[in-house]
Amino acid sequence: MDNKKAHVDPNSSEIDFEKLLESSPDFAPLERGQIRVGTIQQIRNNEIIVDLGVKQDGLVPAQDLERLEPELRAELRVGQEVPVYIMNPSDADGNVIVSINMGLQKHDWDEAQALLESQEVVDVTVSGHNRGGVLVRWRRLEGFIPTSHMVSVSPGLASNDRRETLQDLIGKTLHVKVIEVEPNRRRLIFSEREAQKEWRLQQKARLLSELTEGQIVRGTVTGLRDFGAFVNLGGADGLIHVSELAWHRVDHPRDVLRIGEEIDVYILSLDRSNNRIALSRKRLLPDPWVSVMETYHEGQQVEGTVTNVVDFGAFIALDDGLEGLLHLSEMGDGTLKEPYSYVKKGDRLTLCISHLEPERRRVGFTQRWGVGADEAEAPLPAAESPAQPEEPEEEPDLPPDDEEGEPDLPESDAT
Repeated sequence: MDNKKAHVDPNSSEIDFEKLLESSPDFAPLERGQIRVGTIQQIRNNEIIVDLGVKQDGLVPAQDLERLEPELRAELRVGQEVPVYIMNPSDADGNVIVSINMGLQKHDWDEAQALLESQEVVDVTVSGHNRGGVLVRWRRLEGFIPTSHMVSVSPGLASNDRRETLQDLIGKTLHVKVIEVEPNRRRLIFSEREAQKEWRLQQKARLLSELTEGQIVRGTVTGLRDFGAFVNLGGADGLIHVSELAWHRVDHPRDVLRIGEEIDVYILSLDRSNNRIALSRKRLLPDPWVSVMETYHEGQQVEGTVTNVVDFGAFIALDDGLEGLLHLSEMGDGTLKEPYSYVKKGDRLTLCISHLEPERRRVGFTQRWGVGADEAEAPLPAAESPAQPEEPEEEPDLPPDDEEGEPDLPESDAT
């Protein structure tokens, strides 16, 4: 920066203040389009005089004052600093014409650009709508939210329903993010969808800071996928993996839950670095293996529900969640070649417990408690049960889940 100083004659008591002003970087010549901060000196009926820090004051004309909101105009006071836009550095009468309205707007455009860079969420007020979206007011600027960036309007609405929904939004406040700023084109675009994503991230971060592993909380089921169920815990979702839904095998979460259902969940783990919350439902259900020997014995007749059918048999869950295998060789009279034509998922079957291994969390079922189709169907007492067919050398394992590299099920869920 040129730091030249105005020449001052040491033999003279007069100082050239004009040259001093011109040489100061704070008092550069005024140019159209500049934004300066001025101090209100006088407020008249039809104009305002503003001190710009140069040799000539700025004049705010009546037309500009009329463009200001009545509330803002009434709040203007002598001594108050305001941003002004230099409209004309020197009119026909030598006046500096400035605009408070345009100065405030330029200030708002600068603020909008800062919001675009910071990605901060702000509030806007809906002022109207058209076919493409809604018009909004933010400070002294008018902006736009395209329907593709709205969450207040469901996609696929019929034209009449869509028009009514947009009309109902007028006067409402929406949380948005700035996604496009072009002052020269007076183009200011907002996104409600992006703001919602940010809000969810903030809510999840807040929840993660408040929750602890092992805590029991209540939530609402918001989504069901092959790999598990999403549960909203109050602004953010956690995931119950399919293996944590019940003690028995669950083929799909919809078999045990429905969207909108309120349930208690157990906080399994909190991954604060990735904003992930792992939940469990089965940890809050009684483990049927804890008291299995008090409830069941080999040879006992029971009823269960088919949870899955595979090539080598069907998995059966008893009403308390205890699950075991009805092998193909134990179905019907033992002569079936495949199980799919005999049973299907959801069927209720009457069975007999053929073997019970609590230490391995295994239970086997049979329907062969008679030697022929015409024999009585009542099972024999445990001590008199006929010898079971020899187990295959290696029982096929349950096919692993293929959703997002999920872990294999526990041994009790895969037998």
